Formats: sequence, C-alpha cells, structure tokens
Amino acid sequence: MRWLAALVAVCVTAAAPAGSVGQPAASPTEVGMPQSLTGARGDAAQGRAIVANRQVGLCLLCHSGPFPEEPLQGNLAPDLRGAGSRWPEAVLRHRLVAPAHYNPETIMPAYQRTEGLARVAPAFQGKPLLSAQQVEDVVAFLLTLRD
Repeated sequence: MRWLAALVAVCVTAAAPAGSVGQPAASPTEVGMPQSLTGARGDAAQGRAIVANRQVGLCLLCHSGPFPEEPLQGNLAPDLRGAGSRWPEAVLRHRLVAPAHYNPETIMPAYQRTEGLARVAPAFQGKPLLSAQQVEDVVAFLLTLRD
C-alpha cells in the first residue's frame, strides 16, 4: 500500500510549480545543488537498492537502466545508463530534489518535497518520499553509471 501512496504523491508532485520543494539543506544554484543534503557522501550500493526497489524509490516505474534482475522497467523517462556521464553530482542531486526546475512538465516527483501536495495518505503527510540520506545514496549510485 505504501507504493500506492507514493505513486499518488508522484502524480500530485508533477503538477507542482518549479521551485516549490520543501526545505533542503542546500539551496539550488544555476549549476545544480552542490552541497550534500546530509553533509556526507552517499553509499552507491544503497542507492542502487533504492533505485531498483519499486516499493522505495519508484524509479523503475518510469526509468530503465542496468538492472538485469528487473524484468519490467519504465520507458516514460530517460534510461539511467550513463547518468553519471551526462550530469555532474550537483545536477543529479538537484534533479532529485527539484526536477521541475529542469522540466516544468515532468512527472518525476520532488523526492524531498513535503508541502503543497494533495491527496496524500495521513501516514505519509509531512514526510518526503526519500530521506536526505536516501537522496545522497541515489546520487552516489547514479554517479557510477558512466556507460
């Protein structure tokens, strides 16, 4: 049931105006979000687990990537292969926190956003889809995707 509440948050977040994320630890700049949300680097292995897990990150609902163990991957968003070559760390972090900054029509959720959402189950109100540490873990993993 958590996945359904998260999916609702994904759909509602997509309609939010750019720049309307919660209060991340670092402020976005033109080149992304250079400071870690936690003050530390993420764990790439944990990040891979988050991206591949449909109950946590929900990434594979829309994205595909180097996950041979996952038979059903999305095709609505860019393939994650090569993400670490296409974007620097600061931009990857910012894309997770404020994706509408890059594409106002995106359906990607702002994983740290907690305000301005509609139809969020009471158990999930006021809670981001991913913790700051989970965002840093996903960034660390995406940086490893160079091909």
